[in-house]
Amino acid sequence: MKLKTRSILQELNSIADVRSTDSLIESRAANIINSAINLLESIHKNYDSASADELERRLINAIKGQDPAKFTRGVRRIAEARKLKKKLDESNDQ
Repeated sequence: MKLKTRSILQELNSIADVRSTDSLIESRAANIINSAINLLESIHKNYDSASADELERRLINAIKGQDPAKFTRGVRRIAEARKLKKKLDESNDQ
């Protein structure tokens, strides 16, 4: 009698098939929501109030519009404004 061996991936796939779609979606949503909460806390910790509010709005709009570039543009715009302000401050100090 020949024994059939299965790979670990095959075993994991068979377990995933058993889980219900509802459980999978619930789990993924919980992970995404927790990550978003952590991201928002980090944004509010590292940016001034107006910039943080702008990035929070852009994050929500990027999710709604399914366009991550909306958020990325906001972060880049704020970073460029910080660089410009720093250069201006340095030139005024001299």
